[in-house]
Amino acid sequence: MSENHETLSEMKFDKDKNKNINDMFIMGTEDKAFNIIAGYNLGNPTWVSDVSLSDFVEWSSIANNSDNGEITQRKLDINHAKNLAFFILKGLVASAIKRKQHKDNKEPSEVFEIILNNLGKKPYCALQPIVANIREIDPNKLNLSGEKGRTPNGNCVGYRIIFPKTYTWWIIDGQHRRYAAEMVIGWLKYVTTHRKYPLRDSLTEFKGNVQEEHIKVWEAALNCAKTFATIKIEFHLGLSIEQEQQLFHDLNNLGKKVNISLATEFDRGNSINNFISDILEKKLEIKLTDKEIKDWSKDQGKILKKDMMSINAIAFLNKTNAKNVSPKIITERKNIIEKLWYAIKNIPGFGENMAKTKTVAAQPVILKALAKITYDLMFSNRAPSNGEDIFNKMIVNLNNVDFSHNNKMWQYYQLSDEERKNEFKDLSNFLPDQGKILAEKNRDIGLYQNSVMRFGAKHNDIYPILADMIRWKLGLPNRHLNK
Repeated sequence: MSENHETLSEMKFDKDKNKNINDMFIMGTEDKAFNIIAGYNLGNPTWVSDVSLSDFVEWSSIANNSDNGEITQRKLDINHAKNLAFFILKGLVASAIKRKQHKDNKEPSEVFEIILNNLGKKPYCALQPIVANIREIDPNKLNLSGEKGRTPNGNCVGYRIIFPKTYTWWIIDGQHRRYAAEMVIGWLKYVTTHRKYPLRDSLTEFKGNVQEEHIKVWEAALNCAKTFATIKIEFHLGLSIEQEQQLFHDLNNLGKKVNISLATEFDRGNSINNFISDILEKKLEIKLTDKEIKDWSKDQGKILKKDMMSINAIAFLNKTNAKNVSPKIITERKNIIEKLWYAIKNIPGFGENMAKTKTVAAQPVILKALAKITYDLMFSNRAPSNGEDIFNKMIVNLNNVDFSHNNKMWQYYQLSDEERKNEFKDLSNFLPDQGKILAEKNRDIGLYQNSVMRFGAKHNDIYPILADMIRWKLGLPNRHLNK
């Protein structure tokens, strides 16, 4: 860097020292002053600012339009953005509560908490900082209006800079957060203006006309988006398209994702996670672990946390993950799923030391099979009218299923045709393709060897078949007859 380069901490602005900051809005009525802190990110000049969600949406743009040849972003994932929008909406309602408590010094009405609980209350909500580039600013030739912020003893603690409206904030990292914020603000404006919830692209489960007491919550949330609720932005200055692309790559590829077990343990905003913690761990005392035990002789009867999340996601939602779950659905269904786990806990050998050597029910794929049956009987759109009676029959008679390793039912696809006909005469009617082994279908559900039945790793292929076997054994309806 040249000797005459002026460091950001000593920046000078085109401003007469005697002018008031309000006098500087001569550049245009749409120009706006923002507070920034200057620094160097690995030696590169950067500014950091807290801006309202509304300003973030208004001033920023995304370079993912191939027509202008300036692609510095991946393709927008609408579903991901919508999930983020739901998260932001939740955060804005929480923000409105905090604003009333700490800034207005009064407690909000209970409807704020009711709505927040409906959305899925979290112990804390925040968004990670956005990274953007202002292409029009050359850090070596700063020519902006502004003023320094100083402490009483004269130390510079930041700057208040006027941004021309023509200076776009090009998003490097955060396009989905930006799109999500835009969706939330649009949704809140629609709801507060029309006094009804949109029929399409709704962010909540609320429908129809908005109750008057709910309007106050949504108005407060919208006001927070414009003022109180901010997001931090790190501005890089004067980057070329090539530099933007490199920065995008580095920010998105040099990090490491949190493993599923740790995410499950930490995420108290997920209703299924709360069910696992509050009901299964604390109430039923089912033991969990974040360490996979491959040596079954060292098994302590604990279930891997990421497996527990998948099992319950199937039971509650018929999904293999529990992202963006509706708290209302979990509340409505949790008593049924608790009954399932109470029955599972009473399977001989389950939860004991060396459980995997004692019962196949200690293997997650069997639990996924039981979860699948539960969902199909109780919550599916095609659930039988007497589904609850059938479910209760399964719960009461679950131990009529032989969950031992030497039950030949688990070895069905290893047996000869003659053995299958003699020992499991009509089981084939319950299985996919009438129990036929087809080359294009995965029927390798596992291997019985050395007195142990180990199921395969491709759970999504296997657990529906195991569920069919359990249905057959307990005399439950054949799912293939309902198709």
